[in-house]
Amino acid sequence: MENNVLVSIIVPCYNQAQFLDEALLSVLNQIYTNWECIIVNDGSSDHTEEVAKKWVEKDSRFVYLKKENGGLSSARNLGLDNTKGDFIQFLDSDDCMANTKLELSLQQLSSTENKNAKVAISNFRMFIDNPEKTSAPYCELNSKLFNFENLLYQWEESFTIPIHCGLFEATLFKIFRFPENLKAKEDWVMWVSLFYKNCETVFINEPLALYRRNPDSMTMTKNMLPDFIKTCDYFRQFLSEEEYHIFSSLLISRYYKLNEYYKSRWSDTKNSNSYQTGLMVKKVLKTAGVLKLFKRFFPFILKFKAK
Repeated sequence: MENNVLVSIIVPCYNQAQFLDEALLSVLNQIYTNWECIIVNDGSSDHTEEVAKKWVEKDSRFVYLKKENGGLSSARNLGLDNTKGDFIQFLDSDDCMANTKLELSLQQLSSTENKNAKVAISNFRMFIDNPEKTSAPYCELNSKLFNFENLLYQWEESFTIPIHCGLFEATLFKIFRFPENLKAKEDWVMWVSLFYKNCETVFINEPLALYRRNPDSMTMTKNMLPDFIKTCDYFRQFLSEEEYHIFSSLLISRYYKLNEYYKSRWSDTKNSNSYQTGLMVKKVLKTAGVLKLFKRFFPFILKFKAK
């Protein structure tokens, strides 16, 4: 494909300087070369700025922006406000892309059979430390999933789409901005909002996006319930009454099923031989008057065992 369109790659960063080099290297290694990469430092307290400026000095296609900490949504929005490209590629600072990501996505979007498509979505694989050593994705993506109903009703039940799987026509973001009151679920809002207007897509069944399994990421360490509730309120602003009723009913049904599942697991645990044995031991210790003594010394036993 000729380098006749500019792709704007937005990389929000917050205290993940240890991963940033790998993310930006995957940008530099893109076979398609007509891109700009906007690195947005969201008030990091680590050496993110040092890493970012090194890449700006290395290649003028990298652009560095710094702002006070405001969250992932505000960082992406600042990136969107400063793009010049015809297409938008999001890339979180701990993830990577295959070197053919931009090239193959643009090829598909420029083909005659996909002339109405505005988004190219690729498949993905996962990695921990080395992007060259990947594992199977946490969900199976296919083209039948990419419609408004599935994105709204089946998100996190059947699948989610890592945001860097997509390459987006820039016109989609003339109006849309990520809700800055959300610290999570903002990607779900984006997908639903874009597809609410019957956004056509093309699916590339190749793992062009590489998703890092990071145990310290916000989604692994933060309570997501407040943001989930805010997201539901956000959807209520533009969904029809019928759509929101279906949405609410599904959420209630999922909660009920999950509650029944854990009740069943707890019942099975209480009826298990190991649990009953534990109760019997506890009763014997209590009767013998040594339970309190055992509780006092048990933490010391654990510390000794750890050594």
